[in-house]
Amino acid sequence: MARKIRRVVTGHDENGVAKVVMDSEATCILQRPNRPGVTLTNLWQHDTSPPPMETTEDPVTGPLILHPPENGAVFRIVQFDPDDPEVLAKLDGPSSFDEMGAGANVVVGARHPFMHRSDSIDYSIILTGEIYMLMDDEDILLKAGDVVIQQGTNHAWSNRGTEPCQIAFVLNHAIDNRES
Repeated sequence: MARKIRRVVTGHDENGVAKVVMDSEATCILQRPNRPGVTLTNLWQHDTSPPPMETTEDPVTGPLILHPPENGAVFRIVQFDPDDPEVLAKLDGPSSFDEMGAGANVVVGARHPFMHRSDSIDYSIILTGEIYMLMDDEDILLKAGDVVIQQGTNHAWSNRGTEPCQIAFVLNHAIDNRES
């Protein structure tokens, strides 16, 4: 079961005094049978750059999709429970990504069923546990405190350990300037 995440948001009152405007458990959560053992929790997002200051309405209501909003960003925590290779071998990666609006991002025929290519620049920090980041032809072991800047590359995540791994992600909408 994924750890619940408390989200505290600050702002100002009518006199300009700093205060907490939201303090509750994050509720924009995605868990699905097509990708068991993975929980996505959106904490904040915006669809303009620069983002608006002093938002008091919760900007993460509605369906959770993989991509950040156009011209914006999304801040989320993903928990990866330890992999079960027998279950993983039977899963349908494209269907799982379709559920998050990202079916076209799956790398067909890749060495992992959840290999996909980002349409964003992602800043990530491993919060707890450890996980392998699978690239096209190498596996990188990441541990708590490690940071990854993902620049729209093919990748998948594999928790080969015995404890859950939590990763904080900030996904930023990006313009693809790679040669086609």
